Amino acid sequence: MNAIAEVRPIEPEHPLRCGPAETVREGFFEIPGGLSLHHGGRLPTVRVAWRLAGAASAPVVCALGGISATRRVCLTEQPRQSWWAEVAGPGRALDTERCRVLSFDYLGGSGETSGPLAGERFPSISTYDQAEVLARLMDHLGLASLRAIAGGSYGGMVALAFGERFPERVGRLIVLCATDRPHPLGTAWRSVQRDIVRFGIEAGQPTQALALARSLAMSTYRSGEEFAARFAGPATFEQGRARFPVERYLAARGADYAAQHRPEAFLCLSESIDLHRVEASRICVPTAAVAVREDMLVPLTEVRAMVARLHAARLHEISSIYGHDAFLKEPQQLRGVFAPVFETP
Repeated sequence: MNAIAEVRPIEPEHPLRCGPAETVREGFFEIPGGLSLHHGGRLPTVRVAWRLAGAASAPVVCALGGISATRRVCLTEQPRQSWWAEVAGPGRALDTERCRVLSFDYLGGSGETSGPLAGERFPSISTYDQAEVLARLMDHLGLASLRAIAGGSYGGMVALAFGERFPERVGRLIVLCATDRPHPLGTAWRSVQRDIVRFGIEAGQPTQALALARSLAMSTYRSGEEFAARFAGPATFEQGRARFPVERYLAARGADYAAQHRPEAFLCLSESIDLHRVEASRICVPTAAVAVREDMLVPLTEVRAMVARLHAARLHEISSIYGHDAFLKEPQQLRGVFAPVFETP
């Protein structure tokens, strides 16, 4: 059974003053007439949760993260509740004193945008569908164009899809740790994660299965060098079995994730990563692509190949012990990548 988009009462937009020059607006809107999906099917009702924060009247930059990211990109008062606090904010690489940051909860995710209900399957979602949601959000907010879209991981895939479909509505793409199509090895890892979750759902233990799948995912996000530096200690013995330092870390991260996300939403957006295909040769929007040499999920060779297919792209190669997660953890290395966003067009 396919789930129909969850319908909740539309709440009024509520602007908040957060400082002498910063304004935050948050709200919900419904896409009129629903949404036809790229891979087939239609959602008759789609509710979108969004947030716009930063310097009043400044240019707008859309920031999009991985499949677990939310619309809360940077919260000045509560940075731990936002996903990009090290990169976005006042005086940071994505400077909210010089721009407004727009984001939304992904379609099909665990946020407040329409997504799968517990125990139900949601239709397959494409990065083109997420791009369409962003375009409809811009229409709702009266934004003819964006200064840039900055996307990391899945968000970079959505940025590329938007650049192909709506080139006149964005001035620049910043694509971090993402390409125009997934690498088969990454698909292999994610396929196993999805099978774990499906098995858990069938066995009546969906939360435990999601925690285990996330634990496996965490082993692919960082580099071998970081794991060696942090988890080389000896095992301890508890209840007749060995427990390894890295095991404790993975279990904790898995439990944290499972407490905040729905298994069905994970299945939907994980699949969306592996369904992702855009035509890089059709993207003419100026693009900065960031590749991390230690990234196991998005190999450097794949980013180089994508840049060769793009019409107006520049490749930034960096090295980071954080591997794929470098787009979250390397604000100083990313500062130069974001600098052109703030130049006069």
